[in-house]
Amino acid sequence: MNIALRSLCLAAIAALPAFARNVDTLRAGAPAPDFQLGSNDGKQVSLDSFKGKVVLVNFWASWCGPCRKEMPILEQLNREYHNRGVALLGVNVEPDSAAASDWLKATPVSFPILFDVDSKVSKLYQVEGMPNTVILDRKGNVRYIHRGYQPGAENEYLDQIRALIRE
Repeated sequence: MNIALRSLCLAAIAALPAFARNVDTLRAGAPAPDFQLGSNDGKQVSLDSFKGKVVLVNFWASWCGPCRKEMPILEQLNREYHNRGVALLGVNVEPDSAAASDWLKATPVSFPILFDVDSKVSKLYQVEGMPNTVILDRKGNVRYIHRGYQPGAENEYLDQIRALIRE
């Protein structure tokens, strides 16, 4: 019995590094976890298909006040930088995408809105509050993580995007 307990403890200790990597998957400099989600135009969209571009991934919900304030700003950013090698993805985290679709009718955007109805991607990206924005470099690595939104944060997004475009 003592040998079995010791073996179990050693196995658990050996597994800790792998567990730690899975818990801390999202950090600056690390490759962004790939995902595939359905979009507002009915297509499946994969993050990997945007390699070669600077990508801003914004996690949001229609019930989130700061998200509602930020969305028109993100639309403006997309219109200005879309032709400069920047892609913007909005990931809606609501279990029922109908509220998001209804809200987008009044506040349309030109970038893809993806639906994470089972929260798999938001868990993968360790999203704990709304909005949450992750900026990736052209190689698909996480470079910046923004939790929450305050007016003026878009200036920081722009500075970071411009720096990544120049790389």
